[in-house]
Amino acid sequence: MRVIKVPQGLVEAPNYQRDLKFNGITIVESCAHTQKRHGTMFLDDHMLLIVLEGTNTFKHGKSEYVVHKNEMVILKKATLVTYEKTGNPDHDDIFDSMMFFLKDEFLVDFMKMAKIETVETTEMVRVNVKPVKDHLMKFFESIQPYFHEPEKIDGGLVKLKMLELLYDLALTDKNLLLQLLQLKRQIYADIPAIMEANYANPISIADLAYLSGRSLSAFKRDFFAIYQFTPAQWIREKRLAKAKEMLVTEMPVSDICYSLGFESVSHFSRLFKSYYGITPSSLKTDKT
Repeated sequence: MRVIKVPQGLVEAPNYQRDLKFNGITIVESCAHTQKRHGTMFLDDHMLLIVLEGTNTFKHGKSEYVVHKNEMVILKKATLVTYEKTGNPDHDDIFDSMMFFLKDEFLVDFMKMAKIETVETTEMVRVNVKPVKDHLMKFFESIQPYFHEPEKIDGGLVKLKMLELLYDLALTDKNLLLQLLQLKRQIYADIPAIMEANYANPISIADLAYLSGRSLSAFKRDFFAIYQFTPAQWIREKRLAKAKEMLVTEMPVSDICYSLGFESVSHFSRLFKSYYGITPSSLKTDKT
């Protein structure tokens, strides 16, 4: 299954969902009539999701988060999640949600405004689904009319409102505060574990550095000390070796390609032939 990189993938073909963009923030409204809809997303930015109608179930590794109507969850960037949207059967199968995608620089602004000092923690803060209280729900409802006339919106006002939202979340829930702080800086982590968990994702080297809790330069230095390869070389060879294993199964070439993070079947085929001397399709034919 093809992975959608979001938020950009949500507003392009074939999704065409409505969005608002400001400096450091993208807000996407997802509203549809659906009994069930599923897919896979890679988060380019941190995401705050609020479900206004229906249910959205996310899976990341062994973790599952079920977000019902009037509930919310925060997920960090550089995360691959599968989702299943379920419409409300008592309300014409409507599913409605709002997704707030936050860049790191926006979180820096928030911490400066709120005068929040970094809180050091030795392990990742647990992700929890939280109920949306009445005053927060009114905030989200106040955003919805903006999608009808985005050109008339004052971006500075919306940014200020979003800063107030995060400030309110941080004040009312200590776990959410710690989660917001850890969005800015990950826990220092083991590089081999990070690489094994993420090599098949459509992930950048900067994202891998973030997940490892290192600066980009420190990540590249530590990575080379372990593997004697650059991260890009290691990822390419790891994906191609895994693809060769998968080609002896019944899985179609296109599914193998996208499941391993390659951008297109033609790109995958060129790399595979350059490395192994044969095309993926010919290897698959030889095994059948």
